[in-house]
Amino acid sequence: MAGVLLNIDWRSLLGRDASPAVETEPEPEPEPVFEPVFEPVEEPALEPAFEPEPEPVPTLEIAEPELITPKLEVNFEPLHPYYPIGVSIPGYASNAASVPVLLTSLSGMLVFALVGASALALKVNPRLTKTNLIRFCWFVLNGCLHCFFEGYFIFNHDTVASSQNVFAQLWKEYALSDSRYLRSDFFMLSIETITVFILGPLCFANAVAIVRGSPARHALRIVVCVAHLYGVALYYATSLCETYFTGRSHSRPEPQYFWVYYFGFNLPWAIIPAVLLYDSVRTITRAIGALEKFDATLDSHRRKQNGVNGVAESKKTR
Repeated sequence: MAGVLLNIDWRSLLGRDASPAVETEPEPEPEPVFEPVFEPVEEPALEPAFEPEPEPVPTLEIAEPELITPKLEVNFEPLHPYYPIGVSIPGYASNAASVPVLLTSLSGMLVFALVGASALALKVNPRLTKTNLIRFCWFVLNGCLHCFFEGYFIFNHDTVASSQNVFAQLWKEYALSDSRYLRSDFFMLSIETITVFILGPLCFANAVAIVRGSPARHALRIVVCVAHLYGVALYYATSLCETYFTGRSHSRPEPQYFWVYYFGFNLPWAIIPAVLLYDSVRTITRAIGALEKFDATLDSHRRKQNGVNGVAESKKTR
């Protein structure tokens, strides 16, 4: 409403003529305004204003205790001298006695046993020949080694590596040529058990038969010698075949251990039993041949005797 009142011509309402219209000049057209085009100009990068480093705030430093860490020295030396390298031998302890001392101890025990047994044999049979006395000593030596030295291994095979017993130290020295003796190898346990409980007593029985002059000594000798030859063949074959086919050797590479310990110490049980076996087989063969010849002669004599008796009886009948 107020807007309408404001647009009323008050002069017309008062009866006055309106003033003549005044001609106005047309307004000039506005000149075009040219706006300048500004291309963007890359402004140089402004370096950041230098800001002063904050002053360090004093702090109370507490010294930390030094941690003492043990120095671990890596030792690449093997735990034991046995082959193959890296083989497990739990509880191994090196020998306290030297090799000469150990060999002297074993030799002393064996010499004492052989001297005592020989004296007893000559007392029982003074007519015992030197050859039979040597054979007697051989089987006594075998019986002692089998029953006592190898018997110690059978009953203590799991503690030999850590023991300082004289027999244990001897086994540890010999095991440098065959480490199976320190690892409770099943083959060694099997063959040594047979040796201890069968061959050992048979060796003592053979020694007694020699002293008594019993013919059974040859049969016992054949059994023991064949067993020794078979055992040595198995002992050599199992180790050498494993080395050949797998490259795994149980002996140290030094010649002392392979050729002296492993090969040399066992060689007598391949040579002497072969000689004794040949002697017993030849003796038995000769004895059987002589017996057969004697039987043939006896049969011939009996036939002749029967023929003479038959002629005499026929003459009497006539």
